[in-house]
Amino acid sequence: MQLKPDNPHLNWQGVVSIEKVNDSIMPWRTPHESHVLFPEPLLERSAMPAGVRISFKSDTTRISGSIVEQRDAGLLDIVCDGEFISSIDLKGKNSFVFEGLSNKEKLIELWLPQFGRFQLRSLELDDGASLEPYIDKRPRWITYGSSITQCRSAASPTQTWPGIVARDKGFNLTCLGYGGQCHLDSMVARMIRDLPAHYISMCLGINIQGASSLGPRAFRPAIIGAVQIIREQHTDIPIVLMSPIYCPNREENPNPVGFNLLKMREEVQAAADALQSYGDENIHYVSGLDVFGEDFVDLLPDNLHPDAEGYRVMGKNFVSEVANRYFVEDEELTQ
Repeated sequence: MQLKPDNPHLNWQGVVSIEKVNDSIMPWRTPHESHVLFPEPLLERSAMPAGVRISFKSDTTRISGSIVEQRDAGLLDIVCDGEFISSIDLKGKNSFVFEGLSNKEKLIELWLPQFGRFQLRSLELDDGASLEPYIDKRPRWITYGSSITQCRSAASPTQTWPGIVARDKGFNLTCLGYGGQCHLDSMVARMIRDLPAHYISMCLGINIQGASSLGPRAFRPAIIGAVQIIREQHTDIPIVLMSPIYCPNREENPNPVGFNLLKMREEVQAAADALQSYGDENIHYVSGLDVFGEDFVDLLPDNLHPDAEGYRVMGKNFVSEVANRYFVEDEELTQ
């Protein structure tokens, strides 16, 4: 049974928009209809489907797919009823196949690569297989950040730290990790404002420090302004502001505008304090060092990005230090 990529029974999750490109569908983590308003370098990253899943229910024992070949692409994971099954490397391929699946009806999630583009032409299931849409009632979590949130060097799409957290906590993930492009752009804040969410986390500072895109005068106001834009729609949900994780070369060494990570953490906390004093009772500050501190420096092969084990550590610590504390379960969210 062959399915077109826009089949209504296929649920594209973690996307902001999907675009029809010739005979394929391509997921975006920005609204492709208004791309002229977004910085081009950010669009290069939003084309990479980090955290995006294609979900449906079926009793098929085999899934194959036709895709547009990409020179730079990562792994595709398959998860059935919440259990990771296997991965396929999509680099240089125009098709994939998963075989030997259970013949019972199950929730199937295809976790798309966290880097490289992905364009689906068709999916094929067993002839006569059942097909039902997946209606996801789990709490929606948006996380915004840099390459450390996009997680290129994670072992596979389900092993990014946002993927680990979402699977552990039962969240419907939208990952807005953009390698090199987390600069508190106002269009991104407006986009987050307009997306459905029950929890939001924002991991802020490392790209801004690295590119010197904001200095001490502008960084804290930019954080406050972004949160205020988001609060126009998400008036009282938990928003966590997380400062940079440990980075040995940037902790005390200032960039050209005088910012090091010690100072940036102070500014992120000061922004959270200001918002709290203004009456925002559900804004929370978390130091990135509580999620990935100096003790894990050996898991930073380039002194900046965690390796695969480092991202597993981040996921575990984010669950304990952030999700379990501030993303409080509410039975109403799943009704």
